[in-house]
Amino acid sequence: MTSRTRPVRRARELSGAVTLSHGSGGKATHALVETVFLEAFHNPALAALNDGAVLKVAGKDLAFTTDSFVVSPIFFPGGCLGDLAVNGTVNDLAACGAQPLALSAGFVIEEGFPLTELARVVQAMASAARYVGVSVVTGDTKVVEHGKGDGCYVNTSGIGLVDRRATGLSAAAACPGDQDIVSGYIGDHGTAVLLARGELGISAEIASDTAPLNGLVAALLDCVGPKVHALRDATRGGVATVLNEVALASGAAVVLAEDALPVRSEVFGVCEMLGIDPLYVACEGRMVAVVDGDCTDDALRVMRAHPMGRNSAVIGEVRREPVGLVLENTGFGGSRVVDMLVGDPLPRIC
Repeated sequence: MTSRTRPVRRARELSGAVTLSHGSGGKATHALVETVFLEAFHNPALAALNDGAVLKVAGKDLAFTTDSFVVSPIFFPGGCLGDLAVNGTVNDLAACGAQPLALSAGFVIEEGFPLTELARVVQAMASAARYVGVSVVTGDTKVVEHGKGDGCYVNTSGIGLVDRRATGLSAAAACPGDQDIVSGYIGDHGTAVLLARGELGISAEIASDTAPLNGLVAALLDCVGPKVHALRDATRGGVATVLNEVALASGAAVVLAEDALPVRSEVFGVCEMLGIDPLYVACEGRMVAVVDGDCTDDALRVMRAHPMGRNSAVIGEVRREPVGLVLENTGFGGSRVVDMLVGDPLPRIC
């Protein structure tokens, strides 16, 4: 079996144009980040390529993150653009081991967008923020001409205080012997949004999993503390892309067990009909935790005791080889390489 390492970043002449694949969170996104953004903005905090940056301010570790949300449709089973924006930013902070202190909200609104729908989005944001216990303290509004904005887009940024036990959380910190835990069923959000578009003629009772995970992370850190080596919010590109990032950053391998993956039968059925692997479907309320193998039972117990982690499951482990690859042991007794997402089968999911 061959191994894989992150390619050396180098400047090169750019050609072509941006495609939907560049927003998928997979290979095209990583190539865009490496060749355009890191080339221009390179610094140690950004180079870590975590869900947020951790900055030392007045002797404290503060996490800072930003995200833009362009989901279509704006309203879908289980949530909408508004609570998705708040939860997504809170979860990026949680993946840094931080509790949120404050959020910002920026709106790009298309001329003609109904004020009643805008109010629904804003009220959903306010409700989600109240649930977490964080305030939206600043923001901005821009309006673009009709036909130039597709309704409404939202950007949210957040700052949070990093738990002292979470210092050093990084995909690069994963070690052979670590166990990979996902906090619940995978693929719910992406499948719910896809069906809400009404383009496929498929009906299923599937709701988005959008939810804040800062409380779950706090409970996990309370239990096993620094034995949590990495946390990742499994959004664009799904669990498969998150674990590929872990393998590449750590220089190790991740081996999954197919029969351990928590997938609802409804999600599995829809994905099977469409030829999509649930491992690549976005979640918006699922955290992947990479923990020391010695504390797996304790980590799983505390996660399952939390409302946001009742269906947590150990899905794999970190091994020494093959370097930089994710493998899945299948139910047929074989194994396959689970590569980073190529293309974008489900655009505009978040």
